[in-house]
Amino acid sequence: MIKRLAIYCGARDSHDPRYLQSAHELGLTMAKHQIELVYGGGRYGLMGAVAQGVLDGQGIVHGVITKQLAGRGVTFEAATDLHLVDDMDTRKETMMKLADGMLALPGGLGTLEEISQAASWMTLGNNDKPIAFYNLNDFYSPLQKLLVEMNKAGFLEQRYLDSLCFSADFKRVLAFMNSYRAPMRRHYKNEKRSLN
Repeated sequence: MIKRLAIYCGARDSHDPRYLQSAHELGLTMAKHQIELVYGGGRYGLMGAVAQGVLDGQGIVHGVITKQLAGRGVTFEAATDLHLVDDMDTRKETMMKLADGMLALPGGLGTLEEISQAASWMTLGNNDKPIAFYNLNDFYSPLQKLLVEMNKAGFLEQRYLDSLCFSADFKRVLAFMNSYRAPMRRHYKNEKRSLN
């Protein structure tokens, strides 16, 4: 069962106010379901909106932020607890360890990089936790189409494509995560398999 959910999302407001509103509503919904938030610890953009939503719903917020970003004054000081880490790699690893699943809301390059790493690690067998894309206003539909093309071209196995959820319905995302079974990691033709 999902008790803590890592959210990756934009640190900017976006030109469309619906994204900010949806992030806040998602935070409220998480708190209602008693799901704690694990996120990047920022106070701006969708990051701040989802964190504030969780707190407004009397939920728990775990922020994980780098010393560099904290020094720039972007920290969401109202977070229930805050993990100050040395660098972005440590931040990503800490978030993945703290959470039971990963969900990407709309965002930019940082959001894409974080959720892509989680998905890539799934193929290596280094991440057995569910991954989903909150597809508000079809934001992630082009990425979903690209992944289908990767599959057609033979670069992405069907089991990994099937192990990713794209939905704007949080109930569906939660059902997917709560019934998730990690796919077998990728094996290579000449790989020596352990007898253990």
